[in-house]
Amino acid sequence: MNKKVLIVGLGLIGSSLALCIKKEHPSVKIIGIDCQETSEEFALKRKIIDERGNSIEEAAILADFIFLCTPVKSMLSQLDLLGTLPLKQEVIITDVGSTKVEIMHAAKKAGLKTFIGGHPMAGSHKSGVTAADENLFENAYYILTSQKVEKKGNELQKLLQGTRAKFVVLTAQEHDQITGMLSHLPHIIAAGLVNQSKVFNEEHPRSKQLAAGGFRDITRIASSDPQMWTDILMSNKEALLALMHSWQAEMEQVSTWIQNGNKEAIFQFFYEAKETRNQMPVHKEGAIPAFHDLFVDVPDVPGVIAEITALLGKAQLSLINLKILETREDIYGILQLSFKREEDSEKAKEIIEKETAYKCYEK
Repeated sequence: MNKKVLIVGLGLIGSSLALCIKKEHPSVKIIGIDCQETSEEFALKRKIIDERGNSIEEAAILADFIFLCTPVKSMLSQLDLLGTLPLKQEVIITDVGSTKVEIMHAAKKAGLKTFIGGHPMAGSHKSGVTAADENLFENAYYILTSQKVEKKGNELQKLLQGTRAKFVVLTAQEHDQITGMLSHLPHIIAAGLVNQSKVFNEEHPRSKQLAAGGFRDITRIASSDPQMWTDILMSNKEALLALMHSWQAEMEQVSTWIQNGNKEAIFQFFYEAKETRNQMPVHKEGAIPAFHDLFVDVPDVPGVIAEITALLGKAQLSLINLKILETREDIYGILQLSFKREEDSEKAKEIIEKETAYKCYEK
């Protein structure tokens, strides 16, 4: 495939896409543009891109594929700009935005007939070009939205074969409703819980030291980029307002049950949630990128953590997070190891059980 690919925005997603494309199609020439000159320099030095573009105006007219990997609001102005340029007739333009209705509308308004909306549902605890990872999208869902997705969509999927992602075609409306329910609303709720706990901590200082464990886990996604999530909420207003109205109504209902002492309704509320949660696929990538946890029973003796991390390092397994859940004198503690990929978690389990006497298990 002897094509030119322009990637605008060399953050985690844009730079990782560049690696995947280059790995599968070495002859493709990748041009990178970023608002930060240091990101462009790093990407060029590490051969993530083949050359730096002087400007979108200059690079876009030479490109066969254009990827917009910037924040949603920046994409809207970039789409307007692309609509004014003498692009190649068969150029395929796509994006990686978390919302689609507004972006698809902007592309249509700009007259970009070969635009295909895209949303790779993958992420990392790291960000920026230095976090580029050719395995980032493996087994993750990659959503495509377009009225003409068949021919051009096939060309785009062929270019993106190296991502090893699972491609799914949705309408823009369906995409925004689904991601609103499974990603955007949970992020709002998580941020709300954290902000509420902050106020609560001022009245009850001891609660701050007790806010680890489960509370920290269920609010993990609140540690997200505030600007990105401001853009997402503003771009997905209609779907989110409807979802938030339903959520508020459900919470009002639970409040009424508690006030009236309706034990049967409260039991059913938790029972249905438990059954639904248990039926969800285990260790599958979804709207919120999954982490894979491995738990190790370790004795409370010096050097145990160093021993395990040394084994993982030797096997070149990268940890996302490491946490000690419980350590008391004369009993076993629990070491929680978090990985981005399920394969890494399984390999770590195999290595630790082979090289030590410690018991490992997954949840």
